[in-house]
Order: sequence, then C-alpha cells, then structure tokens
Amino acid sequence: MDLGIAGKRALVCGASKGLGQGCAAALAAEGVALVINARGATALEATAATLRAAHGVAVTTVAADVTTAEGRAQVLAAAGDIDILVTNAGGPPPGLWSDWSREDFIRALDANMLTPIALMQAALPGMIARRWGRVVNITSSSVKAPIAQLGLSNAARTGLTGFVAGTARQVAGAGVTINNLLPGIHATDRADALDAGVVAAEGLTLAQARARRAAGIPAGRYGTAADFGATCAFLCSQHAGYIVGQNILADGGAINATL
Repeated sequence: MDLGIAGKRALVCGASKGLGQGCAAALAAEGVALVINARGATALEATAATLRAAHGVAVTTVAADVTTAEGRAQVLAAAGDIDILVTNAGGPPPGLWSDWSREDFIRALDANMLTPIALMQAALPGMIARRWGRVVNITSSSVKAPIAQLGLSNAARTGLTGFVAGTARQVAGAGVTINNLLPGIHATDRADALDAGVVAAEGLTLAQARARRAAGIPAGRYGTAADFGATCAFLCSQHAGYIVGQNILADGGAINATL
C-alpha cells in the first residue's frame, strides 16, 4: 500500500534506537524526509547513515535532550516546518509508590507529558495553516491497564492521554490528526531493563524471564521495532485521516479488554 506521504517532512524523537528508530525507518521507507533526535550523538549518527543508505531520504540529526527547554529549541529550529511529529521519550524507572518524591514525579511529567505537549504546541499551528498534519505520541499500554511498579509512567502518560483526547478533536477539522500509539513489550532496551529487574529479584535466568513474559502475550512473542514502526507509519499516512484521538494498542493482545 502506498501511504501517500512521500515528500513529507517528519520529526521523530528518541529515534536512535528501539521504537523511535522503528518509526523513523518505516517513514523513511515511504519517502519521508526526517529530522531525528536523541541524546546520544554516536548512535543517532549511525541510525541516520543507515536510513540514508537504505532509503535515499534526507536525514537531519539533532543530538539534544528534548525534555529540556534548550534541547527542544535546538530540535525545533532544525525541524522547521514539519508535516509529521512522532514524540517519544524513555519511561521513568520502576519502583514502589512509597519511594517516589515530588521531584521524581516532576521529572516523569517533564519527560512523558509536558515535553510531548510542548512539541505539539510548537508543531500544530503550522500543520493547521497547511491543512494537513499527523502527530503520533508513543506512550504505553499502561494507560489502558496500569503496571503497578511503573506508577510514575502510569501517571505522566495518562496525563498526556487526557490532553490529546481534547486537543485532537479541536484540530481534526483542519486535517490534522493526533493519536497515541501504546506499546506493550517489544524487544528493546526498555524490555531488557525490565527483564533484568525480574532476574535480579527472582533469581531467574534472562531466558527464563523473557519466556515467562512472552507466555503471557497471546501473540506468543515480544514485538519488534519494525512491527511498531509499520503501525506508526500507517497512522501518519493519507489513509488515517479519520482516526482521531485514539489510543492504539500494539501489544500482541496482552491487554485483555473488550473495549
């Protein structure tokens, strides 16, 4: 299927590896010019080189911490007028409710709620003026079914979900869609870190921890960055203009819910 977005320009955050890289690769395969961001310059430049070689698209890199005002300013200055925005930031660490301070919550909110909102506020006016735009926020399946040890993430990402629910309906009439893409377990560094925590806590091998987690997923496996990227690219396509303010699970069926 031709997604109809060749020649568009996209900003993809957290794109040096994992799910962000999967989204960037899927968009590049459709002929989208990219501005990609991550904190680590070495991995980011390696990703950019791979995307240019594989897909022949223009790729601009901005190594900066997008959760800071200075980092956002750098990224937005390099991005210019974009048609597609994919927001993405690593999740806060796991823990217990009794361990988290106000400062822990502020950091989580800055990274996983306020930063995506700030990026949308910067990008939406231009999209509205051009009467076309796509925003995909990479959040978490925890907004559908909270994960007890990820309370910081549960709180921050649910706040973002509430913002998107209203805002998406305010801008849809201008041909701009905003949706959230909710990953379950994918084979990324984040899954490795969570699995390592299980290994340390329960004395399992890493293989045992992964097998146990995979057994609880109806698809029987962890997702891949390519799986996730393909879904993201469709939400950014010409064909997704009637999908507005939705929370799309990409979790292999792990969340057991009717609605």
